[in-house]
Amino acid sequence: VDLKECLQSADFISSSDGNFKVLEDGSVYTTSALSLSAEKKTFTILLKDIQEQVQKKIHIDLVEEEKKTLKTRHTRDTILKRTKRRWGPIPSVMIENSLGPFPLQIQQVQSDTAQNYTIYYSASGPGIDQDPKGLFYIERETGNIFATRAVDREQYPSFQIICFATTPDGYSPEVPLVHTIRIEDDNDNAPYFTQDLFEFCVPENSRPGVVVGKVIAEDRDEPYTLHTTLKYRIVSQTPPITPAFSLHGDTGVISVLLPQLDRELVPSYTLLVEVRDMAGQPFGLCTTGTVVIKIEDTNDNAPSFKQLQYETRVEENRVSVEILRVSVVDLDEPGSPGSGAVYEIIRGNDDQAFEITTDKNTNEGILCVVKGLDYETAKQRVLVIGVNNEAPYLLAPHSQQLSQSTCSVTVNVLDVDEGPVFKPCLLRLDVKECEDIGTAIGRFVAEDPETGNSEGIRYRIPPGQCNWINIDDKSGEVRTVRVLDRDIGEMRRGQCNVTVLAIDRNGKTGTGTIQVCIVPGNKNFPRITQTDYIMCRDRKPICLTAQDGDEAPYSAPFVYRITDRNLASMWKLTPHDDNSWYLSPKGDIPYGIYEIPVSVIDNGGKIGENTVRVNLCDCVTPTECDGRTRQLSGGNVTLGLWAILAMILGSLLLLLILITICGCCGAGVMHRQVTDDCANHNLIISNTEAPGEEVMDHNIIPLQSTCDQGGYGVKTGEQQTFEMVKGRGHTLESVKGGGHQTLGSVKEGGGQPMMDTCRYSYSEWHNFTHPRLGEKVHLCRQDEEQKHSEDYLLSYNYEGKGSLAGSVGCCSDQHEEEALDFLDQLEPKFRTLAETCIKR
Repeated sequence: VDLKECLQSADFISSSDGNFKVLEDGSVYTTSALSLSAEKKTFTILLKDIQEQVQKKIHIDLVEEEKKTLKTRHTRDTILKRTKRRWGPIPSVMIENSLGPFPLQIQQVQSDTAQNYTIYYSASGPGIDQDPKGLFYIERETGNIFATRAVDREQYPSFQIICFATTPDGYSPEVPLVHTIRIEDDNDNAPYFTQDLFEFCVPENSRPGVVVGKVIAEDRDEPYTLHTTLKYRIVSQTPPITPAFSLHGDTGVISVLLPQLDRELVPSYTLLVEVRDMAGQPFGLCTTGTVVIKIEDTNDNAPSFKQLQYETRVEENRVSVEILRVSVVDLDEPGSPGSGAVYEIIRGNDDQAFEITTDKNTNEGILCVVKGLDYETAKQRVLVIGVNNEAPYLLAPHSQQLSQSTCSVTVNVLDVDEGPVFKPCLLRLDVKECEDIGTAIGRFVAEDPETGNSEGIRYRIPPGQCNWINIDDKSGEVRTVRVLDRDIGEMRRGQCNVTVLAIDRNGKTGTGTIQVCIVPGNKNFPRITQTDYIMCRDRKPICLTAQDGDEAPYSAPFVYRITDRNLASMWKLTPHDDNSWYLSPKGDIPYGIYEIPVSVIDNGGKIGENTVRVNLCDCVTPTECDGRTRQLSGGNVTLGLWAILAMILGSLLLLLILITICGCCGAGVMHRQVTDDCANHNLIISNTEAPGEEVMDHNIIPLQSTCDQGGYGVKTGEQQTFEMVKGRGHTLESVKGGGHQTLGSVKEGGGQPMMDTCRYSYSEWHNFTHPRLGEKVHLCRQDEEQKHSEDYLLSYNYEGKGSLAGSVGCCSDQHEEEALDFLDQLEPKFRTLAETCIKR
């Protein structure tokens, strides 16, 4: 690039792209290995004239060079060509802080192709801006590189010099040479500590080997060489006693060496430490530093009293007054938990009349009286006080257990004239409820502490209190003024507190309290809550429940008794629970209204008389009973309408049975021809499991019939009855009667029975039996809710005609087994079974 044409006076040349460098002659070189793609590369050269303040720019475009291909007839193999040897001297070394003589030759660079050449150079340190001008120069004719002065490695660790070889006409046949000059380190810097003063803390009585801290030093010489290999050691210790700490030579870690560090003896240590390079060799450079180690306090000393015995005095009945201060000595650090005193009263304070606390400012113990002392009881009190620290003890290794320090305090009680004292000050009097007025319930007296007796003391109750009791002013006897009742006035809570005053001859007053507690009494009678009941025909027991307004033990459990002997023979009482008993009749007693006297006895023996009225009614539910009854012979039992109807219906039913029996005995027996299908419309007796015994009875005449089953009918007047007879089968035959809705009729002639060969349908059978059967079912036993019993007679629907095969049971006739024509009309799924039977 022609720089002169753009700006001749340019004294600063730079490139916008760091990958390219422009020299003073306009040559452009790459500063590092680059991979240029096919795209165009653009950068700018900046020219500056600092004095004239002129600036120019040159834009450079790099394009890919077009490759020329040789047109050859035959493709040739690649041939390795010999290239010319490139000039390249080895890197140079210059000793730091060299003594010369200067200029000092460093290296010589030469080119084989340049005959009359001139060599230019450019020197650089860590940065182009730090390039020391005039530090290096090169001879144009010989290529010798010289240093003009000594170099500091810490400032310039290395240099790179770019050398250019040119021909006299200005052509550069060789690529510029980059020559490196490394500055070899000299141990010209002594190590130094990072802090002027190191301060550490360690608890006293720490074990050997406990780490205290670490000192750190640095060296500016070349790293990882002997010039920066440091060693530490302790030069001296203050105070100059047995060495207490050790210093690791390589790491600078300080640890405990002395087994016992006692803060009370030496509160802190000062160490003078040294650091030396060259691995601690004597010829290495060194520096010293200061380390201060403070010994932290632990609670390894127990407090002790300055004085072992104290004596003080206090007036009796004085409360919340300070009577003494005690002090202790503790060698631990003042103000720390290890020296804070905690006082306690070990003996002599069973009644908790004294209390001792700690004054945080002075660390003294303050002894106070919290309960009034009685001179008459004890004229002198002796206390034993102990002391400990707030923090637990941390003992030194192999030391003995610390013992608690104690002192004794003698307290003399001074006598003071005082008022009477009630003993006890609170008197509890239990009084039964509803006691009579004027009943003596107790005695409440006081004593003079000085004399120990009650002479000359008068008593009274201040006004405005519970006015249920009073006290005799001389004797102190307590009596009731009103009837004590827990249910009214101030006694609803069950007790009443009354303050009593006792006044001696000197006018001194003492107070006491009477607590009147009312004990519940048996003042209420037990009574039955409900006395009117209705009992239906099921005679379900009645549950009687009583209540009592008293409390236990004068209430439940209750005991019930029937006081009338006649009614007690008809009714009975059975317990249910503590409050309730069951009332039920004994046996089948007549219907009617009964008034039963019942006495209820509570747990306290108090009897309550009650009358229970029971209406024993012929009903299913109590709502059916309208109360209309008839009087019994006894005058208190009546019968209802349903009972009378039941008696009439029972008489009619008995008469009907007698007429039926008479008709059966005098009627003739008729035989009737019955077809095979008669059994489909008759009731069949199916519970006969084996033939019965032959019984000869003139009322049972065997029938001869061509049918499989036979029967006879007995006609009594116009009414037909039916009866099963023994034979080859047992069926109920259908017959008609003239003028009546009957199932059959019987014709008599010549003493020979003749039977109607007609058969009746299901509808005729159903029309005859269903109304009568339903009426009988309705009269079956029902419960109190008018529901039928579970075992009443059920009617079944008609299930269709019988099978063509007739009976297939074990009781079938012989000729039925031979009649197998019905097998020809079976459904397809039964044909295989039929064929198998025929083959057999």
